[in-house]
Amino acid sequence: MAHDISKMRNIGISAHIDSGKTTLSERILFYCNKIHAIHEVRGKDGVGAVMDNMELERERGITIASASTQVQWKDYTINVIDTPGHVDFTIEVERSLRVLDGAILVLCSVGGVQSQSITVDRQLKRYHVPRIAFVNKCDRTGANPLKVRMQLREKLGLNAYMMQLPIGLEDKLEGVVDLVTMKAIYFEGDSGTEMRVAEIPAHLVADAEKYREELLDAASIFSDELAEAFLEGTETEEMIHDAVRKGTLAEQFVPVFLGSAHKNKGIQPMLDGVTRYLPDPTEVKNIALDMDKNEEPVVLSCSENVPTVALGFKLEDGKYGQLTYVRIYQGSLKKGDELYNTRARKKFKVGRLVRMNSATMEDINEGVPGDIVALFGVECASGDTFCGGGLNYTMSSMFVPNPVIDLTIKPKDKKSADQMAKALNRFTKEDPTFHTYVDAESNETIIQGMGELHLEVYIERMRREYNCEVETGRPQVAFRETITQHADFNYTHKKQSGGSGQYGRVAGFIEPIENDYEFVDAIKGGAIPNEYIPSCDKGFKQSLKKGALIGFPIVGVRATINDGQSHPVDSSDIAFQLAAIGGFREAYLKAKPVILEPIMKVSIEGPEEFQGNIFGLINQRRGIILSSTEDDNFTRVDAEVPLSEMFGFSTILRSSTQGKAEYSMEFAKYGKVPQGVTDELIKEYEARRKAEQK
Repeated sequence: MAHDISKMRNIGISAHIDSGKTTLSERILFYCNKIHAIHEVRGKDGVGAVMDNMELERERGITIASASTQVQWKDYTINVIDTPGHVDFTIEVERSLRVLDGAILVLCSVGGVQSQSITVDRQLKRYHVPRIAFVNKCDRTGANPLKVRMQLREKLGLNAYMMQLPIGLEDKLEGVVDLVTMKAIYFEGDSGTEMRVAEIPAHLVADAEKYREELLDAASIFSDELAEAFLEGTETEEMIHDAVRKGTLAEQFVPVFLGSAHKNKGIQPMLDGVTRYLPDPTEVKNIALDMDKNEEPVVLSCSENVPTVALGFKLEDGKYGQLTYVRIYQGSLKKGDELYNTRARKKFKVGRLVRMNSATMEDINEGVPGDIVALFGVECASGDTFCGGGLNYTMSSMFVPNPVIDLTIKPKDKKSADQMAKALNRFTKEDPTFHTYVDAESNETIIQGMGELHLEVYIERMRREYNCEVETGRPQVAFRETITQHADFNYTHKKQSGGSGQYGRVAGFIEPIENDYEFVDAIKGGAIPNEYIPSCDKGFKQSLKKGALIGFPIVGVRATINDGQSHPVDSSDIAFQLAAIGGFREAYLKAKPVILEPIMKVSIEGPEEFQGNIFGLINQRRGIILSSTEDDNFTRVDAEVPLSEMFGFSTILRSSTQGKAEYSMEFAKYGKVPQGVTDELIKEYEARRKAEQK
């Protein structure tokens, strides 16, 4: 059976925290007849929003894991993914964007473009995802969608134009003016299901004409036909839609819709905008790498009659086993098909194939190109590519940020210890930004993540989903060590113990670089035989795992070897590894090492009266203020602050601003630790080592 792929849309809903993404998803499900009653996000009615299916999400009123569902709008099929706004769960946004064709960028009409909106926009640009903007919460006091449109241009550099104007604002919001049809649309009846189209109110006609002219002027750049018709005054709705679509697909135009998801206004025209302006799977260029041809790029075709290529972009461990969310790029997926996992190099059979509607699932027999479906019981990792028909392709990988915060955890009893191991095994598979390891010296289990909230959520999930009680230590920042100058080494490793000994001499130098690590072989005349060069590289890499100052990994080093010596009998792989380790240690302290710490970009928003308090809090924490803006008695301060100073910041911020300010933070860079703090860290490290040796 042929499927009309041009009638399919894969969209994500992305935004800053509390812009109303999940509320909007709930309305989309309702207007597309997927659910029959609307529930609120925090679950006050005892039900909670469909897309927040985790109990923890309902309690906290935030989205933690992205949820997926499929809806029908008119004769279009839309796969919708609701993503989290918190930067701690940034990987959920990354992997959703990896498989989406288009996005709805949701903005609050009062807050406008906030710090996380900037992060989300950067992610959309990284994956070249066309977007439409939806200015939500137009019913709130201080709502100003036109100001938000200007912020989209100024702060995000987007070519944004109004497709609609509001009829009334704040508590007087009645509907919207459609600038394409030049009609007023009112949303009436229970839950805004009845749309009444009428003439534009007289007091809005002049504004509507002004903004329509702006829209047509901008859209006509993408269509010569519209440009001519616009000059003659003979433009049609179809011409405008075509031009806006072209601009949106080229990522050079952003149509701005508006409304209030909470008050059920403006959702249906926005859904029309999704189907009119966002791409179908055939209009997106997807590239795979052919592993049999030295990673040669291959453009995938959206046809059912070619071998299957699909990407497993998200894993979930449910009560029935592992569920793998899959985006099909070409070919189809049927029960019983045999597929090949190119990373694991294993074949497997497709057993149960399901379509997810948040937490509920329906069994299906087939998935078509562009579809997002889920497989049961497939052993794989997040980001694996599945191929059929003898292909050996891999999709390009996702960007995965490194974790910036550590926490020690200890099970309270024997039963919890077993459950903790199970939970950690599952969480590390599901989330590439969540790491865990056992410290060799202290024998403690350490978990790493993107922020306090990230780790807090996983500890809470252990307690709820695995009945596992754990004690946590003080959060530990992921420091790094690096060198600041050139230093030479000339080290001989010699060991005689009867029988064959060990001998290797390496000479060269280390110097600072921007990247993590580089190895340069400058040996001339075979001073070190070729087979031992990789051994030297291995030895240097081993040395980088633990620095001499505070025992954290070393970054930003180029190790060059330019001389050495071997022995015909006693030289070996291990001898040269140990010689390189010895050489590195000899040079490291001469290269004036320093400690680096993660610096976070912190954005604080609150009433202007507390601006002095906010500045004070940042200064107390070794922070550097980058910018501050005031708008309508509201202030926003952007700063760079060391992560080690940000623990417990939310409580202090609330008490200093009467609970009226909020903040978000994300990793910005690594920066040098001041001398006073360095001395303290070294003293702590030495005390800890002495205690462990006793």
